[in-house]
Amino acid sequence: MLMRTDPFRELDRLTDAVFGTAARPAVMPMDAYRSGDAFYVHFDLPGIDLDSIDLTVERNVLTVRAQRKAARTDEAERIVSERPQGVFTRRLFLGETLDVDNLRAEYDAGV
Repeated sequence: MLMRTDPFRELDRLTDAVFGTAARPAVMPMDAYRSGDAFYVHFDLPGIDLDSIDLTVERNVLTVRAQRKAARTDEAERIVSERPQGVFTRRLFLGETLDVDNLRAEYDAGV
């Protein structure tokens, strides 16, 4: 059997895992918009357990921290591993007029 080898394939995989790609970014993709006096932020967190999501607001900085664990923890032989695992953190610097008494968070279908 003839196999083609690419000596840079592992380097490409490592680079994609650290920096992400257009199809699979390394950070939490988000959308943010304003509607009237309300400000909305949607983070894509597919495969994240609700209990592993931590939201904090300090000095008008919203920090979202989430962890995705490996799907299999036994000694199974891994063939392909393209889904990012580990802890993901994203910080948003919000305006000085943030009303911290009216913050609300929801988690539905990975968003």
